[in-house]
Amino acid sequence: MNARAAYRPETVDLRPCVAHVIHRLDVGGMENGLVNLLNHMPAERYRHAIICMTDYTRFSERLQRDDVGLHALQKREGKDLGVHRRLWRLLRELRPAIVHTRNLATLEAQITATLAGVRTRVHGEHGWDVADLDGSRDKHRYMRRLVRPLVGRYIALSQHQVDYLQQRVGVGPERLTHICNGVDTRHFHPREGVRTGPWPSDFAGPEDIVIGSVMRMQAVKAPLDLVEAFIALRERAPVPFHRLRLVIVGDGPLREHAVERLKAAGVAAQTWLPGAREDIAGCLRAMDLFVLPSLAEGICNTILEAMASGLPVIATEVGGNPDLVAPGQTGTLVPAGAPDALAGAIGDCLANPDARKRMGQAARARAEAEFSMDAMVEGYLGVYDTLLDKANARPSSMRARHRRRQHGTTGH
Repeated sequence: MNARAAYRPETVDLRPCVAHVIHRLDVGGMENGLVNLLNHMPAERYRHAIICMTDYTRFSERLQRDDVGLHALQKREGKDLGVHRRLWRLLRELRPAIVHTRNLATLEAQITATLAGVRTRVHGEHGWDVADLDGSRDKHRYMRRLVRPLVGRYIALSQHQVDYLQQRVGVGPERLTHICNGVDTRHFHPREGVRTGPWPSDFAGPEDIVIGSVMRMQAVKAPLDLVEAFIALRERAPVPFHRLRLVIVGDGPLREHAVERLKAAGVAAQTWLPGAREDIAGCLRAMDLFVLPSLAEGICNTILEAMASGLPVIATEVGGNPDLVAPGQTGTLVPAGAPDALAGAIGDCLANPDARKRMGQAARARAEAEFSMDAMVEGYLGVYDTLLDKANARPSSMRARHRRRQHGTTGH
């Protein structure tokens, strides 16, 4: 079991510990949301540990606090019962006040946390897997129902997931909280002045229009749909095609497929697929239009970051995307898995630069008004505080009942 150098305060640390259990700390929307949450939480309220069922990468360097413990349990592929023994031992050592698991991949850890004596347990639903795009697989639904009695509070990021947990899993509304992701509108902001892109100097001039996306290039994000939509614009774009540029920032198993398809279509010179980058805010500021072709989503951090950057957003009508994108106001929603519809929506946006500017301004205003980082932090603090208050009240209540039984009295 790997662990980052342990946080060791000089005095006894009385802050309650929250143990966040995730599958792997790597580039991804859920992981980015977790790092944002810990970086913005008031340090005096809680201390934190991140427990990775598998491992963590250099993405962990985005943590800006040195009091966050980081642990890797090195889970093997497939069934690995030993990882739950290691998790049990670690929880007994850390003695967290709260265990917070995220997504289906860590749901079994609720059982381990219960056996380890952790009384306050939270589970978050952040998104869907490519093998189960809407949570409809019976196996996964039965697993969620089986573990449901152990979860003290559910947190769902999108209204779609709220409805799923209530209607398909049977979670009562009193145990369910809807908290949307937040975005740092100081770090992500619109372009000021002349565009200065992170790409080669001759890639995009001031008259060119940059269609961009930021994603993990895997099947659930459907990057090849965006590639096909861009190629289709060669025949149907309302502006000269040679003025268009396509930028897809991110790495993953489909990146090389995308590069080869663009080369085969003869448009590679108008595209930039640099892989993973750290300067996402700068990349977004250099774009003119943001497109996300996902097959499934929770609440997408990159959509929020694009909105905060003043970009109109074209996204698929899946998961939490309708919670973020207001059609006709801040962008457009299209069916998933339909490159032709995606190309049509991009073409409509290109045809009307005034509408594109207006939607970008409205997207920025909505990000500031409705999706602030402060609101997200307060939401999580509210859940943690409420659950701990309830847990701390329970022993005194039990003692009072015990005293009443000893004295032969009853309480009403």
